[in-house]
Amino acid sequence: MASQPPFLNAGNAGPFTLDGTRTYRIGKRDMALVDPGPLEEDHIRALVSWVRDVRVVRILLTHGHGDHAGSATALAREIGADVFGPPGLVGVDRPLEHGDPVSTDEGDLVALHTPGHTADHLSYHWRDRNALFAGDLLLGRGNTTWVAEYPGCVADYLASLARLRDLDLQVIYPAHGPPLTDPQGALDRFEAHRMARIRQVAEVRREDPFVTAEALVSRVYGEALPPDMIPAATRSLAALLEFLEAGNEA
Repeated sequence: MASQPPFLNAGNAGPFTLDGTRTYRIGKRDMALVDPGPLEEDHIRALVSWVRDVRVVRILLTHGHGDHAGSATALAREIGADVFGPPGLVGVDRPLEHGDPVSTDEGDLVALHTPGHTADHLSYHWRDRNALFAGDLLLGRGNTTWVAEYPGCVADYLASLARLRDLDLQVIYPAHGPPLTDPQGALDRFEAHRMARIRQVAEVRREDPFVTAEALVSRVYGEALPPDMIPAATRSLAALLEFLEAGNEA
């Protein structure tokens, strides 16, 4: 496997961001920055310094959450860069559709529509290195990511994982956490976790067809769930209920 591309960590560690948001740099003089990170002055200054002597910089967004895209407009203004990303996203100058390439002097990054975490989520396939910049589709640790944003998100998420299996990937670079050096194993793990949760919810629904997401929390997660995680867990379970109510099978 080729060496890991350089990255800067925004330092915004937390339950959903792990060690923080990683901004990856691909290219030397004609480069792309993937997910510039949150709107934090120190991080923006570090990024500006990082690319000071670069000829062309393109800012690539995987999706619009603030921990990934918050600094995009300010950074673009500072360094004179265009922002590439999902169509309709605030701050995007160059909308990307599935299959669109973005060039660097270390090879093209090809936009892949990988919805689930958000409806417009993009990943970037670095074909020259058999690598993928996955945004929040997968995390570098654990076996789950946030999938509760919109109706249909669970079905989309499972389809996105399946789509990645068709790529000859050697490594996946998430925006949070270390590289995934066993891509197929990581896809198996994240899919298995989601399917196990779906089966748990389906089993409860067989006993109680009108069960609510709120009632499911203790039955699925037990009593050890920290109180500040209950709202997120409830939304996640509501998304699983919606998946099953739409006629999908566990």
